Amino acid sequence: MTRKRRRLFVVLLGMATLGIAAALVLFAFEDNLVFFYSPSDVAEREIKPGQRIRVGGLVEAASLQRTPASPEVSFAVTDMRRSLKIVYTGILPDLFREGQGIVAEGTLRPDGAFEARSVLAKHDENYMPPEVADSLKRAGVWQHREPQQDASGKARP
Repeated sequence: MTRKRRRLFVVLLGMATLGIAAALVLFAFEDNLVFFYSPSDVAEREIKPGQRIRVGGLVEAASLQRTPASPEVSFAVTDMRRSLKIVYTGILPDLFREGQGIVAEGTLRPDGAFEARSVLAKHDENYMPPEVADSLKRAGVWQHREPQQDASGKARP
């Protein structure tokens, strides 16, 4: 084998190895990639039942329903244009309440409801998950509140 062929062989072997590594990385991303949608996005796009996604918005007032003798709860999330029913089995976060921003991760069921595997609530009164804030801004209902200050100029809760 000549020197030129050996160099060509090494370059081709390196490119094949790089291609296989890139394919494995992309395959791993496909399994872990989760897109965020607002309730309006879910209604407008064709999302296949069983596809893992994140949905976020504000918990609608008077939508929380608990199933007796079961940890299952259902509630509606809205972006002020559309609502989406979410069903969750488990204990909701302490900060979960009506009118709060949440992000739920799970799958869309064939009946149109969203079955959540996890529910995340915002951590304080001034924080809104960026995805939820963006969807509310697109809906034209976002109102940013500045933190209140006391007499010394420090932010207070």
